Amino acid sequence: MNNNNMNAKLATIILAAGKGTRMCSDLAKVLHPVCGQPMIYYSVDLAQKIGSAIIVLVVGHQAEVIREKLKDNDLIYVLQREQLGTGHAVLQARDAFRHFEGDILILCGDVPLLLVKTIESLIFCHRESKAVVTVLTTLLDDPSGYGRIIKGEDGTIIKIVEERDATSKEKKVKEINSGIYCASCRFLFNAVSLIGNDNVQKEYYLTDMVEIAHKMDFQVNAFLSYDSREVMGINTVDELKKASWIMEERRKGNF
Repeated sequence: MNNNNMNAKLATIILAAGKGTRMCSDLAKVLHPVCGQPMIYYSVDLAQKIGSAIIVLVVGHQAEVIREKLKDNDLIYVLQREQLGTGHAVLQARDAFRHFEGDILILCGDVPLLLVKTIESLIFCHRESKAVVTVLTTLLDDPSGYGRIIKGEDGTIIKIVEERDATSKEKKVKEINSGIYCASCRFLFNAVSLIGNDNVQKEYYLTDMVEIAHKMDFQVNAFLSYDSREVMGINTVDELKKASWIMEERRKGNF
């Protein structure tokens, strides 16, 4: 795929506002190192490699430290003062895209193992199908803790249900949400302005935009990553060690 042609109208939002309490550290989660680099570095690097016209980081905890670590990159910073959920985080970035028309890739600053080829394929699928939102998913034998991809009988996505809000039947679904999306800019900011917080966490879930799109009869896609390691989020010290090991093995050419 030719990045110059493909990504002329592509931008990226990176969600990096969380504290990461399970890391048992005062350091913001996205600043913990994976192979010598803060894990947020890998999301920024990916956004740059796919040719994003705009890269926005939504920051919160230790925002100035993150800014200092990434000072040599051409980034726009948006502050999420209150941690009210991923939908609320994306909404904070709206003004940065006031004059942008195109697609927005949404990345998580704590998912450092994504490959460029996977994201390029995600974007290609999104555009070929003329979807308003495409969700990167994967299959897990044990999907505990993740949002589940709920599909209709025809295989189209109806909604994403967070674990805490899922029924016993929905919890049996093994296809999970990675937290990575490609969405049309116009639809994205319209959708996040409609999201409510009627859920167990009382947060504004970005995942709700899928159900909004479905109800509006817009095209919604699931793009499956067959390697679940790519979409592994880092929430604990053990996961951080595992991600560093995977990165080292990749560099050695072992997989």
